Amino acid sequence: MAEYVRVLRRALQQLGGHGGLRGALWQLLRVNDLKIGALVGVDKYGNKYYEDKKYFFGRHRWVDYTTEMNGKNTFWEVDGSMVPPEWHCWLHCITEDPPTTHPPAARKFIWENHKFNLSGTPGQYVPFSTTRKKIQEWVPPTTANK
Repeated sequence: MAEYVRVLRRALQQLGGHGGLRGALWQLLRVNDLKIGALVGVDKYGNKYYEDKKYFFGRHRWVDYTTEMNGKNTFWEVDGSMVPPEWHCWLHCITEDPPTTHPPAARKFIWENHKFNLSGTPGQYVPFSTTRKKIQEWVPPTTANK
Protein backbone atom coordinates (compact mmCIF):
# COMPACT_ATOMS: atom_id res chain seq x y z
CA MET A 1 0.00 0.00 0.00
CA ALA A 2 2.84 2.38 0.81
CA GLU A 3 4.20 1.82 -2.70
CA TYR A 4 0.96 3.11 -4.25
CA VAL A 5 0.93 6.14 -1.97
CA ARG A 6 4.51 6.97 -2.98
CA VAL A 7 3.66 6.69 -6.69
CA LEU A 8 0.56 8.87 -6.24
CA ARG A 9 2.56 11.46 -4.29
CA ARG A 10 5.23 11.54 -7.02
CA ALA A 11 2.54 11.96 -9.73
CA LEU A 12 0.97 14.87 -7.84
CA GLN A 13 4.43 16.47 -7.45
CA GLN A 14 4.95 16.14 -11.21
CA LEU A 15 1.62 17.84 -11.93
CA GLY A 16 2.23 20.57 -9.38
CA GLY A 17 5.77 21.19 -10.57
CA HIS A 18 4.60 21.93 -14.11
CA GLY A 19 1.67 24.18 -13.25
CA GLY A 20 -1.15 21.68 -13.10
CA LEU A 21 -2.57 19.30 -15.65
CA ARG A 22 -2.46 21.77 -18.54
CA GLY A 23 1.18 22.72 -17.91
CA ALA A 24 2.18 19.06 -17.59
CA LEU A 25 0.47 18.22 -20.89
CA TRP A 26 2.21 21.12 -22.69
CA GLN A 27 5.57 20.03 -21.26
CA LEU A 28 4.93 16.44 -22.29
CA LEU A 29 3.97 17.47 -25.84
CA ARG A 30 6.89 19.89 -26.17
CA VAL A 31 9.86 17.84 -24.90
CA ASN A 32 8.30 14.39 -24.35
CA ASP A 33 9.41 14.22 -20.72
CA LEU A 34 8.12 15.19 -17.29
CA LYS A 35 10.70 15.81 -14.59
CA ILE A 36 10.89 17.96 -11.51
CA GLY A 37 14.02 18.91 -9.65
CA ALA A 38 15.98 21.67 -8.02
CA LEU A 39 16.61 24.75 -10.15
CA VAL A 40 20.39 25.14 -10.47
CA GLY A 41 20.51 28.24 -12.64
CA VAL A 42 19.28 30.26 -15.60
CA ASP A 43 21.48 31.37 -18.49
CA LYS A 44 21.28 34.76 -20.19
CA TYR A 45 18.91 33.40 -22.86
CA GLY A 46 16.30 32.17 -20.38
CA ASN A 47 17.08 28.43 -20.43
CA LYS A 48 16.53 26.88 -16.98
CA TYR A 49 18.79 24.10 -15.70
CA TYR A 50 17.65 21.49 -13.19
CA GLU A 51 19.17 18.63 -11.25
CA ASP A 52 17.68 15.73 -9.30
CA LYS A 53 19.93 12.98 -7.94
CA LYS A 54 16.97 10.53 -7.73
CA TYR A 55 17.29 9.91 -11.48
CA PHE A 56 20.11 7.69 -12.68
CA PHE A 57 23.40 9.12 -13.92
CA GLY A 58 23.15 10.78 -17.30
CA ARG A 59 19.49 11.68 -16.81
CA HIS A 60 19.84 13.59 -13.54
CA ARG A 61 20.56 16.97 -15.17
CA TRP A 62 18.35 18.58 -17.80
CA VAL A 63 17.40 21.88 -19.38
CA ASP A 64 14.03 23.53 -19.83
CA TYR A 65 14.46 25.52 -23.04
CA THR A 66 13.33 29.09 -23.46
CA THR A 67 10.49 29.91 -25.84
CA GLU A 68 12.43 32.60 -27.76
CA MET A 69 16.14 32.85 -28.54
CA ASN A 70 17.98 35.36 -30.75
CA GLY A 71 14.69 36.65 -32.14
CA LYS A 72 13.38 33.20 -33.15
CA ASN A 73 10.32 31.53 -31.63
CA THR A 74 11.60 28.21 -30.29
CA PHE A 75 8.55 26.92 -28.41
CA TRP A 76 8.08 23.85 -30.63
CA GLU A 77 11.57 23.74 -32.18
CA VAL A 78 13.89 22.92 -29.31
CA ASP A 79 17.47 22.10 -30.26
CA GLY A 80 20.48 20.97 -28.26
CA SER A 81 22.58 23.72 -29.81
CA MET A 82 20.54 26.28 -27.85
CA VAL A 83 22.68 25.48 -24.79
CA PRO A 84 25.72 27.75 -24.29
CA PRO A 85 29.15 26.06 -23.94
CA GLU A 86 29.56 26.65 -20.20
CA TRP A 87 26.23 25.00 -19.42
CA HIS A 88 26.94 22.20 -21.90
CA CYS A 89 29.91 21.18 -19.74
CA TRP A 90 27.74 21.01 -16.65
CA LEU A 91 24.89 19.13 -18.38
CA HIS A 92 27.26 16.42 -19.64
CA CYS A 93 29.03 16.06 -16.26
CA ILE A 94 32.34 17.39 -17.58
CA THR A 95 32.36 19.66 -14.55
CA GLU A 96 30.56 19.20 -11.25
CA ASP A 97 30.15 22.89 -10.51
CA PRO A 98 27.54 24.89 -12.45
CA PRO A 99 28.55 28.19 -14.07
CA THR A 100 26.44 30.08 -11.53
CA THR A 101 28.81 29.18 -8.69
CA HIS A 102 32.07 28.74 -10.66
CA PRO A 103 32.10 30.88 -13.82
CA PRO A 104 34.28 29.46 -16.60
CA ALA A 105 37.56 31.04 -17.61
CA ALA A 106 37.38 33.42 -20.56
CA ARG A 107 38.34 31.71 -23.80
CA LYS A 108 38.81 33.24 -27.20
CA PHE A 109 36.68 30.63 -28.99
CA ILE A 110 33.57 31.23 -26.86
CA TRP A 111 31.46 33.96 -28.43
CA GLU A 112 29.73 36.61 -26.42
CA ASN A 113 26.38 35.92 -28.11
CA HIS A 114 25.80 32.17 -28.53
CA LYS A 115 24.05 31.18 -31.77
CA PHE A 116 22.21 27.92 -32.25
CA ASN A 117 22.66 25.61 -35.23
CA LEU A 118 21.26 27.03 -38.49
CA SER A 119 21.74 23.94 -40.68
CA GLY A 120 18.88 23.41 -43.11
CA THR A 121 17.87 27.07 -43.03
CA PRO A 122 18.75 29.97 -45.34
CA GLY A 123 21.23 31.20 -42.72
CA GLN A 124 23.35 28.04 -42.79
CA TYR A 125 27.11 28.12 -43.28
CA VAL A 126 28.22 27.44 -46.86
CA PRO A 127 31.99 27.13 -47.29
CA PHE A 128 33.76 28.91 -50.13
CA SER A 129 35.26 26.47 -52.64
CA THR A 130 38.88 27.09 -53.66
CA THR A 131 39.04 24.37 -56.30
CA ARG A 132 38.36 25.00 -59.96
CA LYS A 133 35.08 23.68 -61.32
CA LYS A 134 35.32 20.66 -63.59
CA ILE A 135 32.29 21.72 -65.58
CA GLN A 136 31.77 25.34 -66.52
CA GLU A 137 28.25 26.66 -66.92
CA TRP A 138 27.12 27.68 -70.39
CA VAL A 139 26.59 31.38 -70.95
CA PRO A 140 24.47 32.14 -74.04
CA PRO A 141 26.02 34.52 -76.56
CA THR A 142 24.69 38.05 -76.63
CA THR A 143 23.83 39.92 -79.77
CA ALA A 144 24.58 43.57 -80.11
CA ASN A 145 21.29 45.27 -81.03
CA LYS A 146 21.77 48.81 -82.28
